[in-house]
Amino acid sequence: MERLILALIVMLAAASPAGARVLPYPKSFAATMIATNGTQLYVRVGGHGPAVLLLHGFGDSGDMWQPLAVKLAVDHTVIVPDLRGMGLSAHPDTGYTKKNEGVDIAGVMDALHVEKAQLVTHDIGNMVGYALAAQYPARITKWVVIDAPIPGVGNWAAQLSNPKTWHFNFYGPDEERLVAGRERIYLDRFYNELSDDPHRIDEQTRQHYTALYARPHAIHDAFEQFKAFLIDAKDNPALLAKGGKLAMPVLALGGEKSYGVHMKDELDAVASNVTGGVIPKSGHWIMEENPDATVTLVMDFLTK
Repeated sequence: MERLILALIVMLAAASPAGARVLPYPKSFAATMIATNGTQLYVRVGGHGPAVLLLHGFGDSGDMWQPLAVKLAVDHTVIVPDLRGMGLSAHPDTGYTKKNEGVDIAGVMDALHVEKAQLVTHDIGNMVGYALAAQYPARITKWVVIDAPIPGVGNWAAQLSNPKTWHFNFYGPDEERLVAGRERIYLDRFYNELSDDPHRIDEQTRQHYTALYARPHAIHDAFEQFKAFLIDAKDNPALLAKGGKLAMPVLALGGEKSYGVHMKDELDAVASNVTGGVIPKSGHWIMEENPDATVTLVMDFLTK
């Protein structure tokens, strides 16, 4: 598998990536609100076959996964929620620890009568994904984890001193007042600074996510995701100590100009069967910057 992944990286690096607009899901995908764990999540479901869960992160919604979801739906049941307080999901005042959000996703699986699933995650989705897999290890058969750390484990202490992660501690009523009505300025900072080439995150994409994060309570709830890192950083070591390292196959992908090969180091802290990989010509925003390479690497791991 290692040789196969490396060969794919070389092949994909030779191609020039193109940015991606936010595309609507096809009519073959149904979208509904699913009640789970005291809230309601907006969930897209399409395809037939073994289940795959796709979890997004901050600055995105489940919309980011459309190119991957469409490909997977040929022979998989693809489940794409918006996380609690994000996208078109409900905006509860509490419950933003990733351990609790893992329970949210398990409830979605229960509602859809899905016992087991493969898992693909990005950014905060990684943190929810770990909490899901650690609490329900028998229900996750493979995990692709992309370009973000897990609070409290691995190199978390170094993340907290990184100037690029100042937003981990940017929350509160005054911070919300500063961002209110200026959501585009706030999001542009992430798209510009954390990408390989900001031009690959086009105007339509920026406008799309600005509209979602300008919805009532959306920025407050995004800040609650970061505020909860303090608790997450205690919950995750406890989950690791209780259950040990995850045993399912894990593919740890980093954007070439972001976490890169170091994503494997992050996941080695919590999983025992980790393969590393790099998404070429991409920073953090992998589906916006190089969707073709991302889709190829993910599908190769999940389907072979």
